[in-house]
Amino acid sequence: MSRRASALCTAAFVCALASPAPAGGLVGDPDRGEKLYEACTDCHSLDSNDVGPRHRGVFGRKAGSLPDYRYSEALKSADITWNEETLDKWLADPQAYIPGVRMAFHLDSPQDRADVIAYLKERAK
Repeated sequence: MSRRASALCTAAFVCALASPAPAGGLVGDPDRGEKLYEACTDCHSLDSNDVGPRHRGVFGRKAGSLPDYRYSEALKSADITWNEETLDKWLADPQAYIPGVRMAFHLDSPQDRADVIAYLKERAK
């Protein structure tokens, strides 16, 4: 392998390591995530609080921080900021991730979680 090719391979590898991986290393499909999100609407919406808090702006928000929603003490005291990794853990098993929370709904499929997360990231800004 030439020096140039070796340098390009090294640069590509470093860039791949520096890029944030989607949830579980899977690429999410926001269109499919939108359909899956319909199951969440029993308790949540993008723009208003219901049984659960609104999801608009969830990325980058500290867990339990919306001032107009009544969170469990467990979620209010959690030192978590919502991103692909934390949402993946939360959607896999919220009660195992943060013991004492009220949410019991979960998504077993890593691909389903990646799709819902992609939907929230892209369309719930």
